[in-house]
Amino acid sequence: MQTKVLSVGGSIIAPSGPDTEFLEGFSKMVIEWLDTNSETRLILVAGGGGPARLYQGAFRELQGKLKEVGGKKLYDSENDLNMAADWIGIMATRINAQLLKAAFGSLCSQSIVIDPTKVTDFTDRILVAAGWKPGFSSDNDAVLLAERFNATTVVNLSNIEKVYTDDPRKNPDAKPLDSISWADFRKMVGDEWVPGKNCPFDPIASKKAESLGLTVICASGHDIKNIRAILDGNNYVGTTIK
Repeated sequence: MQTKVLSVGGSIIAPSGPDTEFLEGFSKMVIEWLDTNSETRLILVAGGGGPARLYQGAFRELQGKLKEVGGKKLYDSENDLNMAADWIGIMATRINAQLLKAAFGSLCSQSIVIDPTKVTDFTDRILVAAGWKPGFSSDNDAVLLAERFNATTVVNLSNIEKVYTDDPRKNPDAKPLDSISWADFRKMVGDEWVPGKNCPFDPIASKKAESLGLTVICASGHDIKNIRAILDGNNYVGTTIK
């Protein structure tokens, strides 16, 4: 049985609140695609999206007001602050994953995977996963699950159609890329993860994916027909990293 892995960005599942229009179109496409591809199963890894940013922002605001209480520092280091923010984001991925799992009913009866290193069974056609622990985003969980179930490609669905040479919101000369090497991509995103970091694919996940020889396709999660084309192995709009 062949396995395909999709990292479904939280910005697609819940940009501010749950996007039921996307969830309807995406789930219908997946169910129809599985009906015509009986020897393939899918792993869907949910990101945190709007709920993660909302609650992480609230935490940062609170922390700014409560740096010290009664002369006592509440956090000893920036690392402790980041860990707390990461856990908030992880919990957001888990509520998004639960909603995604519920959309597929009996096609996805297994519990949500929250530790990709311990999952051993894949009994249905769809397996849904969420964030695991601080230090990286759910993109890294997608890479670890691809390794576990011998998938060669991770499809990263977000609110951008392609990877750009720079942030197009800040640099009007930024250009979209059809493909890029792991070496060049990792120069762009760096090596460090910060909770809430906005980049096409998590730096920690990128390092692991490169070491495994994985291909990552970054594409828009809003274009359901394009996602189907990627699953079918047809021409698609997106950026291939390998």
